[in-house]
Amino acid sequence: MTSLPDWMRPPRTEGWFAEDLDRLPEAPRHTELIDGALVFMMSPQRSWHSRVVTALTNALDAQAPAGIEVEREMTVRLDSRTRPEPDLLLVTVPFDPDRTWHDPENVLLVVEVVSPESAHRDRTVKLRKYAEAGIPHYWLIEDEAGAAVAHVYELDAPTRSYIPTGIFRGSLSHSVPFAITIDLSRLVPRTDAAP
Repeated sequence: MTSLPDWMRPPRTEGWFAEDLDRLPEAPRHTELIDGALVFMMSPQRSWHSRVVTALTNALDAQAPAGIEVEREMTVRLDSRTRPEPDLLLVTVPFDPDRTWHDPENVLLVVEVVSPESAHRDRTVKLRKYAEAGIPHYWLIEDEAGAAVAHVYELDAPTRSYIPTGIFRGSLSHSVPFAITIDLSRLVPRTDAAP
């Protein structure tokens, strides 16, 4: 077994902390910190995932009211040892070109587009952690035979857990965090269409 590069060794015996992510220029792009452990996105990203994220970014950006920004692939500092990187965020703070993470109190919505390698984290670990941090809305976008399906959750504040508010196929129409209508069937081009 080859030795680990120096940058992969935690800077202290307690392991990694949220601020350490900003000091790891050698780390692969999309490195997350979950409970003090570095999580790398090592497998190549599927085109389906990339297209869905881009189309959702455009749709949310077009409908977001003034004062709400759409961020893509930006970490959220949930606590001192957890900084996941959702695919999309709706935030209530102005754009800052030097920002590297967001506070959960400024996040209205987190969107995770599920990939095979992230499925467990997106459906269980992040679902729990985003809710515990008080983020009001969480969407999971799943690949169902090539179609984008949205699983929509809303925070139950007293229990700090998410409750499902709908599974949307074809079209997503929701009133929170603002009035949103998205044609899910148009997020990814049909593969059965004639050239």
